[in-house]
Amino acid sequence: MGDMMNSTAMGDMMNSTSMGDVMNRTAMGDMKMDKTMMTHMTFFWGMSTEIFFSGWPGQSSGMYAVALALVFGLSMLVEWLSHTRFIKSTTNKLVAGLLQTAMYGLRVGLAYLVMLAVMSFNVGVFLVAIAGYTTGFLLFGSRVFRDSSEMLPYEKASDLPPLNC
Repeated sequence: MGDMMNSTAMGDMMNSTSMGDVMNRTAMGDMKMDKTMMTHMTFFWGMSTEIFFSGWPGQSSGMYAVALALVFGLSMLVEWLSHTRFIKSTTNKLVAGLLQTAMYGLRVGLAYLVMLAVMSFNVGVFLVAIAGYTTGFLLFGSRVFRDSSEMLPYEKASDLPPLNC
């Protein structure tokens, strides 16, 4: 790495806002980057964030609202998958096992997408993810919208279902 870092790269390092920017310029032959986005490592308020894709939702308040709605919907979908019973007891064991495995993979993948969104450290995204999980549990996992005689397996040992992540 000592050979790669010439005096220009060292000067850039002193004037640069991030080490990643210096490494990108050094690796790309000191090519200047037009777009630089600082990655937050602490929670912050504001619409200027990136969720899922580079540059998205951008600076638009409308796209930020769409991003928040998407995170809310994804977290509710994770809760719905966690508390919905699709497989009938009469289903073939192989088919039931494959279906259960596919649903598990989908649920874990969606939960990881929500986690990646929260890792933007945007407080709005964090609060919307919690609100989505909470609303999803209220609608699909709690006793509020169920017949009182219907008991789910996890309710016998505890009032809370096992953690999903």
